[in-house]
Amino acid sequence: MLHAAVRLVLAPLARLVYRPVIEGRRNVPRNGAVILAANHLSFIDSVVIPLVAPRPVAFLAKAEYFRGRGVKGWLLKRLFTAIDAVPVERGTHRSAQASLEAALGVLERGGAFGIYPEGTRSRDGRLYRGRTGVAWLALTSGAPVVPVAVLGTDRIQPVGTRIPRIRRVTVRFGAPLHFPQPTGGTRAAQARREATDEIMDAIHALSGQPRATDYNDLPAAA
Repeated sequence: MLHAAVRLVLAPLARLVYRPVIEGRRNVPRNGAVILAANHLSFIDSVVIPLVAPRPVAFLAKAEYFRGRGVKGWLLKRLFTAIDAVPVERGTHRSAQASLEAALGVLERGGAFGIYPEGTRSRDGRLYRGRTGVAWLALTSGAPVVPVAVLGTDRIQPVGTRIPRIRRVTVRFGAPLHFPQPTGGTRAAQARREATDEIMDAIHALSGQPRATDYNDLPAAA
């Protein structure tokens, strides 16, 4: 109910203000489990994608967003609850596995789940090497993966700024990718790596970002 109300109000408002370019919405299955694997340029990517997708999309969100105080804390909690965000603790291997299991729960219920294979947002605009959690989800659940490219969100809220700016954004949804369970002598780790690389290649084809060969790690201050 809350999600529908927020989409009813925010989606038209966002389109009026930001005039987003949306391409390939028909590539997102309207029913059944699906993974939306996107590049990550800004904090607001997790808001933009659910607002322009043709169906609700759940993303993981830091548990702190649901525990904030004051008006800002209340607004963040309402916003992330409305867009079906899944609260998770971050920072340890155990929390990472718990995050994947929470995502798997969304898929097992037939939902759409959004994930950033890079792990964290790119601060220099490059597309970094994907982590294999996205492939684990795809191979475990059997859900198709729709590659997504989000462009321009880094200009709406650059790193270090608090007040969003009005800039036009583009969201491209690519054709679904399917990954059958590995057979024969293919090892699980190898299958996850190959699937992840294929997903990142598809995201790159949509975004046109320069590629980075290494992983995108959080800055030391984080």
